[in-house]
Amino acid sequence: EAQLTESGGGSVQTGGSLRLSCSVSGYTSCSYDDMSWYRQAPGKEREFVSIIRRAGSTTYADSVKGRFTSSQDNAKKMLYLEMNSLKPEDTATYYCYAFGYGESQCRGNYWGQGTQVTVSS
Repeated sequence: EAQLTESGGGSVQTGGSLRLSCSVSGYTSCSYDDMSWYRQAPGKEREFVSIIRRAGSTTYADSVKGRFTSSQDNAKKMLYLEMNSLKPEDTATYYCYAFGYGESQCRGNYWGQGTQVTVSS
């Protein structure tokens, strides 16, 4: 089973930047795909932010396109989210997600505990 741990959240003013990180730990033989970021604002449902696939292609929510960039370091099993030109509506708890595949002990849908991002006007 994998454990995902986010870091890098904080409080910034409108227009500021933050870089979120997500580390994946568990069996060293496991591989992960569809590594994604989601976010959930108070009183709202969790929403998709970005996905980066095994082949390297990425997709972003329209609300963050052009401002956020997702990247990964497969060797270090790290996922990143570079967030620029932040807006108050980006305020949320950000979660990373990974799909484990391959050996039986690797398979599953894994979520981190979340990291808070607050953008003030």
